[in-house]
Amino acid sequence: MIYLFHGTDAQKARTKAFAWVAAVRQKQRDAVYVRLEGKDITATHLYEIASTQGLFFRKTLTLIDDPFARKEEGDILLEHLALLANSENPIAILAPKLLAAQKKALVPKAEKEFLCDTIEKKPVRGFNGALVNALGAKDGAALWKEIVKAGRAGDAPEMIHGLLHWKARDMMHKGSTKWGSAGARSLSHELIELLSDSRSGELPLSEALERFALSLR
Repeated sequence: MIYLFHGTDAQKARTKAFAWVAAVRQKQRDAVYVRLEGKDITATHLYEIASTQGLFFRKTLTLIDDPFARKEEGDILLEHLALLANSENPIAILAPKLLAAQKKALVPKAEKEFLCDTIEKKPVRGFNGALVNALGAKDGAALWKEIVKAGRAGDAPEMIHGLLHWKARDMMHKGSTKWGSAGARSLSHELIELLSDSRSGELPLSEALERFALSLR
């Protein structure tokens, strides 16, 4: 029986494999434990771990550690996958960062697969000061560039619109030399209408925001 531990997070895969081995050893105290490093793989060793049972123990528990560190030993393992898969002995194969061909051969033969991939976290974007400052400065060209940049960075059009409307209301309360109180109020109403029109299907919000920016004088 093959238990496969692999994935792009090599440390996580290694930790999980050794924790699994420890748990199995705790449950099957009479099992003999063998750790076989990649460089030690031979056809003889694989036959032994797949078939060995003794007078005083029922099973052999094996951890094959990094079998693809070298091509020759990796090829030997692949040639004997059926033998290992059909064995009654539990055989853990720790093989982080498998190549596509190796994964294709191993996964179907595994009794259980433990995939340990690195999860890429997108950086959290902070407050977009450049965007709201461009609106506050009534600089249409700069605002258009910031709207396009924010969209390419993954900000939803609704998020961009929300920031712009927040800025309009902020200027209504605090005043603005570029917009004035009446202008800021008019801007707030225009942005509300822009969102409403986009929801009615007149123009996608992202395009409506760009058109709005280019209309500023």
